[in-house]
Amino acid sequence: VEKTRGHMHETSDLEGVFKCPEDQLPLDYAKIFPDVELEQQILSLPIRCIHSEEGCRWTAQNKLLQAHLSVCEFNVVSCPNRCFVKLLRRELPEHLQHDCTKRKLHCDHCGDEFAGEAYESHQGVCPEESVYCENKCGARMVRRLLAQHSVSECPKRKLPCRYCRKEFLYDTIQHHQQQCPRFPMQCPNRCGTPGITQETLIAHVKEGCSTAVVLCPFKEAGCKHRCPKTAVGRHLEEATHTHLSLLGGLVNRQRLELRELRRAAEELSGSRDGTLLWKLTDFSQRLQEANSRTSGSLELFSPAFHSHNYGYRLQVSAFPNGNGSGEGSHLSIYIRVLPGEYDGLLEWPFPYRVSFSLLDQSVPALTKPQHVTETFSPDPTWKNFQRPRPGALGSVRGGCLDESMLGFGYPKFISHEEMKKRNYIRDNAIFIKASIDVVQKILNS
Repeated sequence: VEKTRGHMHETSDLEGVFKCPEDQLPLDYAKIFPDVELEQQILSLPIRCIHSEEGCRWTAQNKLLQAHLSVCEFNVVSCPNRCFVKLLRRELPEHLQHDCTKRKLHCDHCGDEFAGEAYESHQGVCPEESVYCENKCGARMVRRLLAQHSVSECPKRKLPCRYCRKEFLYDTIQHHQQQCPRFPMQCPNRCGTPGITQETLIAHVKEGCSTAVVLCPFKEAGCKHRCPKTAVGRHLEEATHTHLSLLGGLVNRQRLELRELRRAAEELSGSRDGTLLWKLTDFSQRLQEANSRTSGSLELFSPAFHSHNYGYRLQVSAFPNGNGSGEGSHLSIYIRVLPGEYDGLLEWPFPYRVSFSLLDQSVPALTKPQHVTETFSPDPTWKNFQRPRPGALGSVRGGCLDESMLGFGYPKFISHEEMKKRNYIRDNAIFIKASIDVVQKILNS
């Protein structure tokens, strides 16, 4: 059939000249006439759809082809909305519903009709669409009410603090304003000073308020007087003698506290194993100071130490320029028994052997050190080693004679000349060692 149709077409030529499809000779148009019977035969022939290769399964008589093409799903058609798009008829519903730029749609919220592009633009801005508050307060409303809600109703809207101008959520700004550092306050003393804020109130009351009641500047000394700040000057003038007396008492209390602290520090720093290693620095200056004295000898005192834990409390003293028979020529060394916390548990008089040593600071790799050592055992009859009275130490250092606190030792421990022969003085310092030989049980059974 298709070949026949092709031959029929090929018989026409330019300028109305027709040729026979068989021999290509010109035909007289006046002698050409339609063959109705043949045409009916051709139109009755069975054919397939011209879109069969695209997937159409239609087959029927040739005369039904045009009617089929008007509904064929695989036929190419133009969009009826005149959007200039051509596509298969089977794709037309999808195109009309979703893709056509000139399709007509009704908004589900406001009901208005829009063309495709206008509809897309309308989505997301429809004033009748129900939406949630953008501040996440949980409220839901039509979009046209959202602006008013965000400005005046939303509990999560942001507002500036009227005092510090920082932004806060509406449901927290009331709490903030009560604690805002710039929140205006009145002075509790009603002084009338303007411009006081919560952050400056304390400083104002302490330093700026003229009517604030304050304590006397000598409160640490014991003055309990309280008065307005403006009256402090008059109080200081009227109570001068009282303040001086209080300061004197404070100085005495502090002196006692310092003495106790010094004693405690000595206790903590002192040895408790019966050995004292005492370094005397600036020895040449101390010797020169002792030589320049016109009365009395320069006595230096070591930190206190113990014979052992819970034992006797002892102290070594040294005279750089000598004492007694050694004055001016020797180094003198003594030891004394000090009042201790455990004296009531100890045997008296002090019974243990004592050794003094002046250490040779020579380098052992170069020469063998030759320490100077002296040892003695106390005589039970010596008053120096009887139990000392509490508080006796202060009387000795104050210059008062207390036999229970007299030291015992060697006024001629070593001469100044001997000290120069070895490295007993090195880096302007000497080392004195004292050892207690504890061999008996200390605590009473």
